[in-house]
Amino acid sequence: MALIEQIKKDMMTAMKEKNQEKKNAISSLVDAAKKIVIDKGGDRVNIPDDIVSQVVLKELKTIKEQIDTCPADRQDLLTEFKNRYAYVEAYAPKLMSKEEILKLINDKFSDLVAGKNKGLIMKGIMPELKGKADGKLINEIVEELCK
Repeated sequence: MALIEQIKKDMMTAMKEKNQEKKNAISSLVDAAKKIVIDKGGDRVNIPDDIVSQVVLKELKTIKEQIDTCPADRQDLLTEFKNRYAYVEAYAPKLMSKEEILKLINDKFSDLVAGKNKGLIMKGIMPELKGKADGKLINEIVEELCK
């Protein structure tokens, strides 16, 4: 089953359960994915999994920032953000580990790594790893390789 179909099914379940918080978190994913596909001129019914995964990762990053910047005295908001994070995280793709990223870089991009030019390395590997690995982790690994 396509990821977007699973998300829509879960949204319907949340509506039947009258779980408004979960429904809102999930429906924001559907809306964002549809918007991206429409902007690219695609079919908003059959949304590819890679686009949905990008939306999920972006939403997780946004929610994480909200959690980090939430005032300590606003426990109600903090709880809401954490719940939202948990709902969205269920659809997140499995990200590559540090070892997997390092192996891929050494296997496919050893010629770029030999040049020790961080900008060129990042430019070469990011299209390959987009949506599959955390950008901060990739940056750290490339920085280590350029030393």
